[in-house]
Amino acid sequence: MSNQSTNRRGRSFRALLRQVLHVQESPQRTALAFALGVFIAFSPAYGLHTAMVLLCTWLFGLNFLALFTGALINNPWTIIPILGATYWTGALLLGRTDVPNFDWQDLSFSGIYQQVLPYAAPFMLGGLVLSVLGALLSYPVAYLLFHRHRSSPTGLTTEPLPPSDQVG
Repeated sequence: MSNQSTNRRGRSFRALLRQVLHVQESPQRTALAFALGVFIAFSPAYGLHTAMVLLCTWLFGLNFLALFTGALINNPWTIIPILGATYWTGALLLGRTDVPNFDWQDLSFSGIYQQVLPYAAPFMLGGLVLSVLGALLSYPVAYLLFHRHRSSPTGLTTEPLPPSDQVG
């Protein structure tokens, strides 16, 4: 393999990586992608978070890594506190004081459905409220971090991206 061919592949890979990372985009747009990811993280649409990240990346052309990182706030280590905060917030806003109770003897689909249904409204409301609050709070923090990183002398310096038909 020639040196020229290897260099061309290396440049093509770097150009593709820059496109995936959206290093040319503004700190505002990257912070928006991260905040939308945080919105998704608190969304009560469990099981659909990754699909929502992919859909937002595709629909709005947002930075996948920033979106996915924001969505990863909800992960196996944080899911229980997030679920609790989601229900508690919704119950507080609806004026409910009952504590969820679960009968572990009936784990059939209909049994679980009947037990979870009374708690769906507080859970959905709490998820929506925490999603909005999380996005509103995370945007300025992410913007500040991205702005500082990109304006620092050690920040990413890139040349313009080639047209997408020249990548690969």
